Amino acid sequence: MRSLRTNKTLRTNVITYAVVVAAFVLFQCLGSAGVLSSTMKGQLVPICAYVLMALSLNLTVGILGELSLGHAGFMSVGAFAGAVTASAMQDSVPSSALRLTVAVLVGAVLAAIVGVLIGIPVLRLNGDYLAIVTLAFGEIIKSIVNNLYIGMDANGLHASFLNNTIVLGEGGRMILSGPMGVPGIKKTATFAAGFILILIALFVIFNLVNSRAGRAIMALRDNRIAAESVGINVTKYKLMAFVISAAIAGAGGALYGQAQNAIIATKFDFNTSILILVFVVLGGMGNMLGSILAAALLTVLPELLRSLNDYRMLIYAIVLILMMLFNSAPAMIQWREQMTEKLRKTFGEERKEG
Repeated sequence: MRSLRTNKTLRTNVITYAVVVAAFVLFQCLGSAGVLSSTMKGQLVPICAYVLMALSLNLTVGILGELSLGHAGFMSVGAFAGAVTASAMQDSVPSSALRLTVAVLVGAVLAAIVGVLIGIPVLRLNGDYLAIVTLAFGEIIKSIVNNLYIGMDANGLHASFLNNTIVLGEGGRMILSGPMGVPGIKKTATFAAGFILILIALFVIFNLVNSRAGRAIMALRDNRIAAESVGINVTKYKLMAFVISAAIAGAGGALYGQAQNAIIATKFDFNTSILILVFVVLGGMGNMLGSILAAALLTVLPELLRSLNDYRMLIYAIVLILMMLFNSAPAMIQWREQMTEKLRKTFGEERKEG
């Protein structure tokens, strides 16, 4: 039985990798052939960023089984940390690939640190309480960024909070200007970089899920009391999943920030968190391939429907409903099969006793 389950999991993982690689090759070929429009080309990196966000949230919601409504906060940390890092390295590091790599690493690490600071007190909660606290966390991050000022001159970086009291020397410039965000970003993100980050995220998630720690995390999701009774450290494993999820979200945020001309804190608000949650729900909780497809489709769909301005949101809503119905159908069939099997066993045992 375990061998069959392992083979099924391996087959699913290989299919997920294959779909990602095939999509990358397809869009590269279409881009080389000049088939893709400029709008679609501009959407490729944001699609990769939102795929990373969907994968990271699916780790929290689908694998850990905890509802987070502040995931855009981690995306915001990664985006602004990466943008400030890349801007600070702009004159000293000519390689855009190196600047992007460092920005993504810094964004992921800082998001992971914030995940630890938030996760230690927050993960003691469950259900609706956890959702409300993570929602508040997202708003706190947005408020902090809106009141943070960072500038750079020959003496290095300077920062102030609430009020801009920074006095820059000759040739200095502001990098982060509170509610104005980070303007004048030199784009370094590429579709290839996004593709590599998605593969890394899938590798990390699949290896975590198939490890001893992953089985402990899923045991906590299925029955916390039973998991505690056999000695599973609840705080340790919940924090592990939460921090890895935050790090992947931070990397996605850094990638997204490096694909924009400017970023502001209001972009990463409650609506963005809900949008990411929609990706996960429509793709199927715990289903990484479903999250990838849902994130890609729902990111590009509004742009494809922009010509139908009067009916764009109507069509978008209909697509969401159809996707939900289609996604829930296999689950309903599986549930009916399980219930039928249970009833058959129950009544079969009663007949034997009679």
